[in-house]
Amino acid sequence: MIGSFPEGGGEAILRGTHGDPFAVLGVHGGRLRVFAPDAGTVVAVHEGREAELERVHPEGLFEGDWSGPYRLRMTAGDHGWERGDAYAHGPILSDVDEYLIAEGTHEALWAVLGAHPRTHEGVDGVSFAVWAPNASRVSVVGHFNAWDGRRNVMRRRGAGVWEIFVPGIGRGELYKYELLDGAGNVLPLKTDPMSFAQEAPPAQGSVVAGLPDYQWRHERVGVADPRSAPMSVYEVHLGSWRRGDGDRVLGYAEIGPMLAEYAVDMGFTHVEFLPVAEHPYTPSWGYQPIGLFAPTARFGTPAEFAELVDTLHGAGLGVIVDWVPAHFPSDAHGLARFDGTALYEHEDPRMGFHRDWNTLIYNYGRTEVSNFLRASALFWLQEYRIDALRVDAVASMLYLDYSRNEGEWVPNVHGGRENLEAIEFLRRTNSEAHRIVPGSLTIAEESTAFPGVTAPPETGGLGFDFKWNMGWMNDTLRYMQEEPAHRRYHHHLMTFGLHYAFTEAFVLPISHDEVVHGKGSMIGKMPGDEWQAFASLRAYYGWMWAHPGKQLLFMGQEFGQRREWSEARSLDWHEAEDGPQLGLQSWVRDLNALMKAEPALHARDGDPGGFQWLDGGNADESLFSFLRWDPSGHRPVAVVVNMTPAVREGYRLGLPHAGTWTEALNSDAAAYGGSGVGNGGTVTADHEGAAGQPAGATITVPPLGALFLTRAGD
Repeated sequence: MIGSFPEGGGEAILRGTHGDPFAVLGVHGGRLRVFAPDAGTVVAVHEGREAELERVHPEGLFEGDWSGPYRLRMTAGDHGWERGDAYAHGPILSDVDEYLIAEGTHEALWAVLGAHPRTHEGVDGVSFAVWAPNASRVSVVGHFNAWDGRRNVMRRRGAGVWEIFVPGIGRGELYKYELLDGAGNVLPLKTDPMSFAQEAPPAQGSVVAGLPDYQWRHERVGVADPRSAPMSVYEVHLGSWRRGDGDRVLGYAEIGPMLAEYAVDMGFTHVEFLPVAEHPYTPSWGYQPIGLFAPTARFGTPAEFAELVDTLHGAGLGVIVDWVPAHFPSDAHGLARFDGTALYEHEDPRMGFHRDWNTLIYNYGRTEVSNFLRASALFWLQEYRIDALRVDAVASMLYLDYSRNEGEWVPNVHGGRENLEAIEFLRRTNSEAHRIVPGSLTIAEESTAFPGVTAPPETGGLGFDFKWNMGWMNDTLRYMQEEPAHRRYHHHLMTFGLHYAFTEAFVLPISHDEVVHGKGSMIGKMPGDEWQAFASLRAYYGWMWAHPGKQLLFMGQEFGQRREWSEARSLDWHEAEDGPQLGLQSWVRDLNALMKAEPALHARDGDPGGFQWLDGGNADESLFSFLRWDPSGHRPVAVVVNMTPAVREGYRLGLPHAGTWTEALNSDAAAYGGSGVGNGGTVTADHEGAAGQPAGATITVPPLGALFLTRAGD
């Protein structure tokens, strides 16, 4: 027995094994007990009252008579200081919070878990709360307590949540959690799963930041019907888009104005960022995140990230962020075996481990885990006003046998391969995002034929607004890499996508994945000499912008960067200063402008009636021609694409109206680096029909070229 400490209680405090120090420390029955291992003397003080506490154990246990509030005045040799005591304060979380956390239905989980600067019971400090139901003890540690896990042991609440209010500290404090597992073993220090800021890697500490403290100037960029609105996405990796002198990585605040100006000039409607959530391994590009609520500190503070978003919004650009609920890294300081058990992941590696990425898989069937992930999605949408989340690796979530052989996976309750818990998680996340943040969008990177990805959950769909069309991307890139003379044998690769183009609401993505890991650059994929390569790429982008679906290009692809992309260096901006690359850049700019100006090129992307083949089977000449129809039916756009270097003179093009048609865009124009073959800016359609149309025109189709024709005068 130590002083008046309960039997064994003092020893447990000293060893750091006491599971409920709030029952021992602080004021109990007129006695104040304090653990202060760094103090020689301790005096309780409050409004003129004071009482020196007796040292009852040489390792720092003190006690004395006291009642009511207090602060602690301490000395150690000649040094003196005063502080509050965490064990003088009551709980933070409400009973309702406990109930909702246990039920997995808390719609603002980040507002109660994590580290929050606040005034509690009239005292300034920081509250900490973390979910760790199988731990026998959880402490918050930092410089403020010498990283000593014995000093701020947290209070266990219902639902397996631990909390504590630490007075006298504030924003900027570094902290982690020290946990003992159920057997009393000390685990590796853990970062806060819900920290709002972290140290810049390779450091691993969480940083007290609270919720984003930023005065917003601009609203989100939203549209009433995104599927019928113009949408052209510029995908960006923040660390390599542009760098400063000496290869200096630019911060959020520096990038914002430059990126906004450039994206607007190029005519893009949205900027999409590769994951910005904190991640330990830079070459993962953010796709192995640990801090699902913290913008990476590589580029600045949370407020500076908010400023980046606000700047883009001020320029009229929507902001999309890649979000990764499919897996997480096994780094010891992260979520892996967080409380000594497979808490966030599955215990069985057949369900809980991705061999492709050497990462862990969330247990979507655990209510608290699915609530944690949904909270992350809502956090970015609400707290940072993100317009859309692009959800990574959805296919890996949907199938239990994803990238596994027979016997290496566990069937669902019906004996099937579908991950029923992940499906329900995605449906619920999409439903909550749309309900709680009206106008927000979710976009699936889903590479299979899973039905109803963009159908409403109430009809059995997953509820996404858009799906990346990976099949279209793979087929058309295979086609473009063929020598022009051989493309006739692969014609179907370009046309097959129209068989399913309207089964989902699609984004046509040429993403970062197509220009890394030995795949080369986009211009490097194009066969032939330099002129043919750039002509082919211009024609391909023409095909892409004319095709039903929204467009997405990764940075550098818009000007044909020659080198494969690397996250370790800036884009080669000097290449876009002249020559064919400047021409390609101008072509993409003009494609975006025409797409936005012509409803036929965006308003009926998901409507089969908005697309009509004129000549889709001309494999011998590798020619494609079709109409895109606007909602009114009065302003169609005719498109002709020639994927060989041969000029096609005297080509008879069917058109729905006689009269003058404007050559709105010609990828072979000299301004784009082409040979200047075309029709002089206009063509005249007569009443001699062709391709099932009542009118037609005899035109010249340029080599490796794309033509867009619009009705003159409309």
